[in-house]
Amino acid sequence: MSIKVKIVNDPVYGFIRFAEPELIKIIDHPWFQRLRNIKQMGLAHLVYPGAVHTRLAHSLGACHLMGKALDELKTKDITPDKDEYLAARVAALMHDIGHGPFSHSLENTLVGVHHESLSRMIMHRMNDQFGGLLSKAIQVFDHSYKSKYLHQLVSSQLDVDRMDYLNRDSFYTGVSEGVIGYDRILQMLTVRDNELMVEEKGVHSVEKFIIARRLMYWQVYLHKTVLGAEMLLINILTRAKELARYGEELFATPALKYFLYKDLTAEDFQENPEHLEYFCQLDDNDVMASIKVWQSHSDKILSMMCKMLILRKLYKVALSSESLASILEEKQAKARELWKLNDNELKYFVFAGVTSNSTYNINDELIKIETKNGTIKNITEIDDSLVNQTLARAVRKNYICYIQ
Repeated sequence: MSIKVKIVNDPVYGFIRFAEPELIKIIDHPWFQRLRNIKQMGLAHLVYPGAVHTRLAHSLGACHLMGKALDELKTKDITPDKDEYLAARVAALMHDIGHGPFSHSLENTLVGVHHESLSRMIMHRMNDQFGGLLSKAIQVFDHSYKSKYLHQLVSSQLDVDRMDYLNRDSFYTGVSEGVIGYDRILQMLTVRDNELMVEEKGVHSVEKFIIARRLMYWQVYLHKTVLGAEMLLINILTRAKELARYGEELFATPALKYFLYKDLTAEDFQENPEHLEYFCQLDDNDVMASIKVWQSHSDKILSMMCKMLILRKLYKVALSSESLASILEEKQAKARELWKLNDNELKYFVFAGVTSNSTYNINDELIKIETKNGTIKNITEIDDSLVNQTLARAVRKNYICYIQ
């Protein structure tokens, strides 16, 4: 009997194979297929038009890299058994399944549950449906499995998730600074005392990986126009939720309406399986279709913001490491006079905040290096390491968003 193999022509890696029937079963599940309709980079396509790739493509890519990483470790006699190999691949495949549309915007407004918690709930529900198929993968995902390095490959400061999204996002945005030598890093991986680490000769490849992440954050993920677009979407959903609480009737698709008119916590999701069913129907189409209709809503604040997003008349954004307080007051006064806004309305059109990025978090699980003499060091302890000198420093910037 022939085994069904799924082959995907991926623009980043070429043809990638999914030979395990268990993976194919998960990929074909409606809750995984939902990720086809969720953009990996949210509203970044308003700045980088090519950035319309999906969370499904990223998830397949992470699963592919997991397979390559484990195959490389096999050459060093670090050999997970067949079940562990599959569990790690499944965990990488499903690590983002709990993302909603425009994930971080949604988490801050409509669905008050973090996407990792939702991923865990979805994995448990699918595990029940599949008769325990995902049990070991859930342990790997939860960091409760005995082989610590498998979880580190799924979630750490040097995991297959980051390797894939840096390469993929760089490819689709055209920002070449994000390209990393993922194949070199995978070849340099090793395991000591059940922990993932990198051989010393791979240090520079890891430094390049961390540098690429820093550059991608400030050039792409926290690009001031992308930041402004995401804040606009947050304000749209916040205003819609506010109107819903007042009993205002809003057009929305059934899945979106479900969350507009409810205030749910993680405990609510645990207690009532219907919440998760509705969440797994939500995608970008629900949000954007509703926003298109809200352009003509009688509430002038909601209407105005929706027109701004649909027509790409976004906030102007000032981003600086210096204080922007004086500029904020000036923009508030100007907007109040020009648009006749009261204080409650003004907060949607002129506001300030702080954004930050820790490219390499020294308070998190550190990347470990196996030196040539067999000792283990954190990458920050390696002589002349860029990570020690500059990349471990968190960068914080003030911003203001305003209309004019």
